[in-house]
Amino acid sequence: MAKPDNRNDNVEKLQQMKENTEHNIEAAEESLAHTNMKDEQKQQIKQKNKQRVESIRGFEAEIADEMQARKNGYQDEK
Repeated sequence: MAKPDNRNDNVEKLQQMKENTEHNIEAAEESLAHTNMKDEQKQQIKQKNKQRVESIRGFEAEIADEMQARKNGYQDEK
């Protein structure tokens, strides 16, 4: 039998994931600014950061959904 979904800390987990992703973007930008690397590597890092920005938008949407669900008492939306 599957465990019931415990959503009590989802907002905090998502917020931490968002902050980690933001940190990764900053670290990649630092690397781009202060490291000699081939253009291909630079492009890969820039593309990865674009994907990270999209992830952050997704985290923000999920955080908003989870906050609304928390406010509503996590009632099933059937």
